Amino acid sequence: MPQVPQTFDALAVRAWCGLALDALGRAREEIDAINVYPVADGDTGTNLYLTMESAATAVEAVFAGHEAGGGGDPGPTLADAVRAMAHGALIGARGNSGTILAQLLRGMAQVLAGADAPAYADGTGLGLALRHAADSARQAVAHPVEGTVLTVASAAADAAGDAGGDCGAVARAAYEGARTALAETPDRLDVLRQAGVVDAGGRGLVTVLAALVETLTGETPRGTAARGPGLHARGGAHTVAAPCADDDAVAGPGGPAFEVIYLLEAEDAAVARLRERLDALGDSLVVVGGDGLWNVHVHVDDAGAAVEAGVEAGRPYRIRITHFGDGDAHAAGAERAPVERVQRAVVAVVPGEGLAGLYTEAGATAVLARPGEPPASGELVQAVRRAHAREVVLLPNDAELRHTAAAAAEQVRAEGVRVALIPTRSAVQGIAALAVHEPERRFDEDVVAMTSAAGATRYAEVTVAERQSWTMAGICQAGDVLGLVDGDVAVIGQDLTETALAVLDRMLAAGGELVTLVVGDGAPESVAERLEARVREGYLAVDTVVYHGGRQGSVLLIGVE
Repeated sequence: MPQVPQTFDALAVRAWCGLALDALGRAREEIDAINVYPVADGDTGTNLYLTMESAATAVEAVFAGHEAGGGGDPGPTLADAVRAMAHGALIGARGNSGTILAQLLRGMAQVLAGADAPAYADGTGLGLALRHAADSARQAVAHPVEGTVLTVASAAADAAGDAGGDCGAVARAAYEGARTALAETPDRLDVLRQAGVVDAGGRGLVTVLAALVETLTGETPRGTAARGPGLHARGGAHTVAAPCADDDAVAGPGGPAFEVIYLLEAEDAAVARLRERLDALGDSLVVVGGDGLWNVHVHVDDAGAAVEAGVEAGRPYRIRITHFGDGDAHAAGAERAPVERVQRAVVAVVPGEGLAGLYTEAGATAVLARPGEPPASGELVQAVRRAHAREVVLLPNDAELRHTAAAAAEQVRAEGVRVALIPTRSAVQGIAALAVHEPERRFDEDVVAMTSAAGATRYAEVTVAERQSWTMAGICQAGDVLGLVDGDVAVIGQDLTETALAVLDRMLAAGGELVTLVVGDGAPESVAERLEARVREGYLAVDTVVYHGGRQGSVLLIGVE
């Protein structure tokens, strides 16, 4: 049997995140199927998976940063790893369940990354971390309900505190305590008993704790399989099938219409006032975080008021508003009629709200990538599922997203969807591909035409340097304007418009028929007019089209076909 750690250190955190992500991926559909509380929207498993994916990605980034330092770098400490795990979960938390999971991980980090935190945690330290995790998660929920993931987390912490021994023994005790509490959740919450299921969020937490046991012992705990732990209550198995269709089995009608989630930069006092205001607006309120950064989750009828409350408290961003839909999430558990799949769809990653609207109008399913926040593979998988098509063309529109998109494509292929990944490296290449997309022709022919159009489009971007660095065009200073052509810095300038003109001339020197300009919020108002005039005056028979990209990573995108 391979050597496993007897203590909880940075490597154990890394292994735990990876194993938990794999386990949630296997159990995702099962957990989605039993999701009836607080809203029967069938996404608890998916939200937990996406939250853990964000946590795991953050931990890997910390390890990668230390590995880049060379052989003399001792690697990240336990504090480094758990802080990254907690921060990744916080910024990537999805839904009610994911937000609570983020607070559980943050609670652990507060113990394991404190001022006097050791290089590793023993069994006692791990037990204390699990205790603080459960307590802080309960405090983050405005109105805690028993029979939910909060109950399961508390039971895990109780069992861990009584266990003694090394980290493996503590993890086993936490898992067994959580597993027992999960099996009893239908006895504590009527909506679960009537639907014949255990709590979905609690089921996800048991999966995460099973991964912790495997990390620290090298063994898969009993009752765990590819489909997840076998769960029993008083000798009888609770089903893991879809919720029943009894008119009053799941939730009463008339619940809030929207789920609102956003990250918020705000002071503690402002967040306290925000809690009171949001609690009056709706239900399922969970506010997690601290140190100036918070993740806010609430179900409301007035989504605008929930966002406005965040604006008054601080700076909200990454705002997600989901409409539950009439007769859907709050529709008393009624059976949903199956939706017929469309034949073909395009899913594209886009860097700004303006382009997201443009792609959507063209019939694509857009995944918004905000500056510094690239989508994870799970988010792309969800977008492909949302497109609900037999055939999907995936446009990553970023060279750095190619591997992420490939992983997403592989996952949905396993679900029976035919997926073609076109390696677009810029949103302007995606626009060119989308322009020749014809759903009526054969899939292979459509993919070839879109690939050819993207490949025939040279791309450039104009951005502002954040720091001094070496480039292909020489050394740039912070604040310099950079013109990148096909991914490499080609021009360094001081004036944005002049730099953009130089980039455009360089691109059109090789010929072209159509110039596409995507103007971001930070661009001067006159830049598009100046570039259009340059094309009219200096390049005959070349057309220009201008789009407004909104808040995007680059000030200006340029495409030449």
